[in-house]
Amino acid sequence: MTLVQLQALAPILIVAATAIVVMLGIAAKRIHSLAAGLTIGGLVIALAVLMPSFLTGDQTVIGVTDLIVIDAKARLGMVLVLVTTLGIFTLCPAYFDGYHGNREEIYLLLVIATLGALTLTCANHASTLLIGLELLSLPMVAGVAYWVEQRRSVEGGIKYLILSAAASATLLFGLALIYADIGALDIATLAAAITRAGFDTPLIATGAAMLLAGLAFKLSLVPFHQWTPDVYEAAPTPITAYLATVVKLGAFIVVTRLFHAGAETASPLIVNGIVGLAFASMLVGSVMALRATNLKRLLAYSSIVHFGYLAVLLTVPGNDALRAAGVYLAGYLVASIGVFGVMTLISSPMQPRDREELDEYRGLFWRRPTLAAMLGLMLLSLAGIPLTIGFIGKFVVIGSGVQSARWLLVAGVVVASAISVWYYLRVMGALLADAGFGAERTLLGVRWNTTAGGLMLFVAMLTTLWFGIYPQPLFVIGGQIAVP
Repeated sequence: MTLVQLQALAPILIVAATAIVVMLGIAAKRIHSLAAGLTIGGLVIALAVLMPSFLTGDQTVIGVTDLIVIDAKARLGMVLVLVTTLGIFTLCPAYFDGYHGNREEIYLLLVIATLGALTLTCANHASTLLIGLELLSLPMVAGVAYWVEQRRSVEGGIKYLILSAAASATLLFGLALIYADIGALDIATLAAAITRAGFDTPLIATGAAMLLAGLAFKLSLVPFHQWTPDVYEAAPTPITAYLATVVKLGAFIVVTRLFHAGAETASPLIVNGIVGLAFASMLVGSVMALRATNLKRLLAYSSIVHFGYLAVLLTVPGNDALRAAGVYLAGYLVASIGVFGVMTLISSPMQPRDREELDEYRGLFWRRPTLAAMLGLMLLSLAGIPLTIGFIGKFVVIGSGVQSARWLLVAGVVVASAISVWYYLRVMGALLADAGFGAERTLLGVRWNTTAGGLMLFVAMLTTLWFGIYPQPLFVIGGQIAVP
C-alpha cells in the first residue's frame, strides 16, 4: 500500500482504531465521560484528516484495493457520516447521564456502525458492500434493544434483526443471480449490468429487483417500510436519530452507485420500478403521518416520504440529479439531527418513555422558548418552507423532475409536500398551545444550553438559516456526489 492510499484510507483506519480503544477502555474501567470523550475525539481526528482533501474539492480517484475506492463521492459521504455521527454523539452524554445500566457500550456500538457506514461509502465490490451493511446493521440491533429492561425496546430489536436479516439475504441472493449472468462482482460492472437490465436478461432483472428490495429496506421505501415506525418508537432517541440519518445515508450512497445511470439512459424496467417505489413512499408515508400522535412515529413516516423524494432523483439521468441528491441529503440530515436533538435533550432513559407524545410538547414554547423555536425551525425545514435549507432541497428535487419530464413524480412531490405542511404544523401548534394534559412531564431539569448537544443545536439552527438564505456553498458541497 502506497502512502497516498494510506492517507486516503486514514479516516476509516482511525475510526476502526477508535472502536478498539473504546472497547479496551470499557474493559479496563467503566467511566462514562471517558468513553464519550474517546469516541468524540477519534471521530474529530478522522474528520480533521479528511477535511483538507474535501474542502479543496479533490476529485482524484484512489483505488486502495479492488474492494475500496476513495473518490469525490466517497469523500462527501464520509464527511456527512462523520459530521452527523458527531452531532448524535454530542447528545448521548446528557441523555445517558442518569442511566443506571451500562452506558459505555452505546458509544462502542455507534462507532462500529459508523465504521460500517464509512465502508459503504467507499465500497467498490459486492463483498465490501455486504460487510459494510452488516457492520452498520448489527450494532443497530443492539442499539434498538439497549433498554433491555423494557419490553418494547427488546421487541423492536428483534423486529429489526429478523427483517434486516431477511433484507440482507434478499440482497445477497440478488447479487448471486447477477453474478451468475455476468461473472463479476465489482460495483462498476454490477451498475452497468443493472442499468441495462430488461426482459431479455431475466437473471440480471430478477437480481436487480432483489438487490433494490434489500436496499429499499434500509431506506424504508414502501412497501419495505413496515419496520420503521415500530423500531423508531422502541429505540432510545439517539439511536432513532442514527437510524434516520447515518444508516439511510450509507445505504443511499450505495444506491446511487448501483442504480443511477449517470450520463447514460437507464433501463426502463429499472426506472419504472424506482418510480413505483418513490411514488408509493411519498403518498403512503404522508397519509400515515397524518394519523400519528407519537412524534417518533411521525418522523418515521416523514423519513419514508423524504427518501421517496430522493428516489425521484434516481430516475433522472445526468450529474445534475446527483448534485441535487447531495443538496437534499445535507438539508435532511441537518433538520433531522435538530429535531431528534431537541427530543433527546428533554428525554431520559430513567423515565418509562422518551418524550415522544405530542401532548408532552404542549406549551413547550412558554417554558423553553429557545428549544421550541429550534424544534419549530427544523420542522419548517423538513416541510420545505422558504428561507430554510429544506426549501432549497425540495426546490432542486422538483426542478430535476421537471427537467426530465417525470410529471407523475413531480405531482407526487407537490402533493406530499402539501400534506407534510399539515402534520408538521400540528406539532408546531402543540408547541404554542396552552399547557394541557401531559405538560407536567414535558421537561426535565437539565441545563441543555450548557451541554455539547445544546451547542450542536445552535450550529444546526444557524446552518439551516444560513444555507436557506445563501445556498451557493451547498451546491458546491452537493456537487461532489456527482463526480463519476
